[in-house]
Amino acid sequence: MQELPDPGAAKTARPLRIAIAGLGTVGGGVAKALRSRERELFARAGRPLEIVMITARDRAKDRGFDHSDLPWADDLAALAASDADVVVELIGGDGGPALRLVELALSAGKHVVTANKALLAHHGARLAVLAEEKNVALKFEAAAAGGIPIVKALRESLLAYGIDTVRGILNGTCNYILTQMEVTGAPFGEVLGQAQRLGFAEADPSLDIGGGDTAHKLALLSALAFGVTPDIGHITVEGIDAIEPEDIGFAKEFGYRIKLLGIARATRQGLDRRVQPTMVKLGTPLADVDGPFNAVVVHAGEAGPFVFEGRGAGEAPTASAVIADIVDIARGSNGAVFGRAASALARPVRAPMEARVSPFYLRFHALDQPGVLSEISGHLANAGISIGSMIQRGRAPGGTVVIVMITHECPEPAVRRALKAIDASDKVRGASRVIPMEAV
Repeated sequence: MQELPDPGAAKTARPLRIAIAGLGTVGGGVAKALRSRERELFARAGRPLEIVMITARDRAKDRGFDHSDLPWADDLAALAASDADVVVELIGGDGGPALRLVELALSAGKHVVTANKALLAHHGARLAVLAEEKNVALKFEAAAAGGIPIVKALRESLLAYGIDTVRGILNGTCNYILTQMEVTGAPFGEVLGQAQRLGFAEADPSLDIGGGDTAHKLALLSALAFGVTPDIGHITVEGIDAIEPEDIGFAKEFGYRIKLLGIARATRQGLDRRVQPTMVKLGTPLADVDGPFNAVVVHAGEAGPFVFEGRGAGEAPTASAVIADIVDIARGSNGAVFGRAASALARPVRAPMEARVSPFYLRFHALDQPGVLSEISGHLANAGISIGSMIQRGRAPGGTVVIVMITHECPEPAVRRALKAIDASDKVRGASRVIPMEAV
């Protein structure tokens, strides 16, 4: 076993000076790990990693570790103007104080490490230009999938053959909720409340369950994978709040599970990027990911698929990713923010909806009377959609029954046109449900 360096020997190596803004779960975890694992991190970085300043919203709050010996910045400008080499931004938010701090730090010629996906999804292109002008690093491994090293893989490893598709379960809250709905059969609202009580969901969970958090992460992953500027304007976003237990049950009957996926796929007509509940075939890597875990599958041309899985949130996984970026900077890593020069990033071209071709799950609540099935089938046929399989559950003369169909591969716009006509029928009750299906 290799002996770790004596910290005393580090006096000959110039420390990497670190300032941390934000001492919540992740920031506190970063500070604690930097101090408690000093020798191990010195061995990895080749130089000491020294915290020289910290700040947070409430100085008096118990952070779970003693920071009384660390200099405290009373404002963000003081932190950015300190003698730190690296500023770690863990404040959060897509603008406001977080944006101001990152701009100040980069302008002052300091490296920046952040876990802030919203900030980079909205301002990443401009901040990348600023980082390159100042010849400093802007690193964000923790922003895309917590502790999973997907940013480094896309930026540095999967280069030779290009990337065709990135698919990912990028939000642990949604994956936990869908897993519990499957296990318990409970409705969405009940499982969401349980997730909030257990700390897996925020008091205001809208960014998670609405798909926004996944969209922010997908914007960063697609920038790295396809060399485009990060933006969320062309990403179609749908959350999980409309998923019902019966959909999860039918998915299982057909050999699938429902997951909230972020998908970025290169087509001849542009990038198809979407966040939506998707049926994923049982036995495939994404289908097997349960609870609060994240996973990303990257199809890298001739090199084939690569699977990355791990904890996407929490103190230790996210702090681990932040510290990995700090160690990279200590070693002298200062590559392009999104894998290529900011000036070489292209504006993403949005693929038309016609480029979205897959089988689809369709679910209807229809009156149990003659002619209903033929009317539904007729609208689908008129849109050029053929049916691969169907389930009609039970009988309810005078009431409604559930009809479920799986289509053959077809363009999504055709499905939407057919459902618009079907939902207008006086024989169908409520809005139809449509979920795309992925076999890999």
